[in-house]
Amino acid sequence: MVVQTPPRQYSIEEYFAHEETAECRSEYRDGEIVLITGGSINHNQIIVNLVIALGLALREQDYRVYTSDLRLWIPRFREYTYPDILIIKDQAIFQEGRTDTVLNPSIIFEVLSKSTSSRDRGDKFTYYRSLPEFQEYILIDQYQIHIEQFSKTPEGNWLFKESDDEDGILTLVSANCQIPHRQIYERVTFENQPE
Repeated sequence: MVVQTPPRQYSIEEYFAHEETAECRSEYRDGEIVLITGGSINHNQIIVNLVIALGLALREQDYRVYTSDLRLWIPRFREYTYPDILIIKDQAIFQEGRTDTVLNPSIIFEVLSKSTSSRDRGDKFTYYRSLPEFQEYILIDQYQIHIEQFSKTPEGNWLFKESDDEDGILTLVSANCQIPHRQIYERVTFENQPE
């Protein structure tokens, strides 16, 4: 009989000590430290495209665009994570004693990969919804033109829209912002899909 040993549980202090010396970033999932793998060229190109487009579209508004170097703390689920892109309205609220960990994203973008899409659609979305400022969630497929958008209504419900239209436009409901799909997928090639 094979006995499985449960994964080691780490304290938050141990996680931060690990992050300060590690060559690669990790997430903290309620006591577990989970290594984040590198992204593909499509993943990175989509993030670059979004940062440029969002930065230009939101420059006259009080929103700030951040990439996956900024950590997010989700207190209810004891999770530290690095969303691909997060947008904060007004000023960032930092976790006490930290200047690299925020608490108040309004909009989060995740670029889907084969290894992360089920978590991005499942647990992560559940966890993000526990944040009071969180208003909108955008999932971008890196293997084909496909965008999923979840928007919070004033009543607290979530509306879902999706599009495969190359000529479509992503309209952020919580910010006065529109981004053509062509800008999101500029310089992205789909021929190198993993099997």
